[in-house]
Amino acid sequence: MFKIYSQLTKFGIVIFVLLAGLAGYATGYFVETPFSWSHLFTFVGGLYFLSSGSLALNQVQEIELDRSMPRTQSRPLVTGQLKPAAALIISITLALLGVAMLFSLTSMAGWLGVISMALYNGFYTYIWKPKWVFGAVPGAIPGALPITIGYAACNPDIFTLDSLYLFLIMFLWQMPHFWLLAMKYKNDYSLGKIPTLPVALGDQKTLFHIGLYTFCYVGVAIASPFFLQTSWLYILLIFPFAFFLIKEFFRLYRSNGKERWFAFFMWVNFSMLVFVFVPVIDKWSFLFLHRV
Repeated sequence: MFKIYSQLTKFGIVIFVLLAGLAGYATGYFVETPFSWSHLFTFVGGLYFLSSGSLALNQVQEIELDRSMPRTQSRPLVTGQLKPAAALIISITLALLGVAMLFSLTSMAGWLGVISMALYNGFYTYIWKPKWVFGAVPGAIPGALPITIGYAACNPDIFTLDSLYLFLIMFLWQMPHFWLLAMKYKNDYSLGKIPTLPVALGDQKTLFHIGLYTFCYVGVAIASPFFLQTSWLYILLIFPFAFFLIKEFFRLYRSNGKERWFAFFMWVNFSMLVFVFVPVIDKWSFLFLHRV
């Protein structure tokens, strides 16, 4: 039963969402505020239920699309392991619980949760993804909001430079991440009649746009001292990850996407975690340095 539940809610993606949310939470947390375990657990639970419910609802919405693509034909709604009505009840219950928990922290966190679902389960699922070649670009907005939700759970003023930095990193990271997967599963998206970049424009133009967003993504990471306080970790971690990410991209580009695909994919994903957690370590390192 747990396997069916984890497949319905895309548990692996939810873990990644929670990590991003925690980075936002730790960055937005005021140093002078006494730490509260109940506040943290409420946030983690709220974001977990919200993302799980939203991802489960997406499978209900896209059951016919999932049937048409070999990669998704083993999902529980397609195989009949779970009825659509049951999945709908589960998804709505989880989402409502998540939104309620986020609202109990700050109204800003709650409203961002509502906006995230509206954009992902509404605009992205029904308009951007099935009808637009560049649907992944506006679709990256709800994908980047979990880190801002984490920030807003502690600091409702989300229009700050450190909050903007976190959002931009999460936003720009998603285009290389998604278009790489779209290249790998190009035939699946073609069967599903989803006009992803590789399907509509081909691999070469997809690589060009992957490169464009990768350079913007790396550029924001390197420019992090303009957004927030940085220390020696900036040199020790951000610069090496930025360098090797660009290096792996050129290897991928020279091979027309046929070599080093997985290496670049992993560098993209791990670099995102590094780029958002370095500010966290910089902000809170004084707690450990003072104890030495």
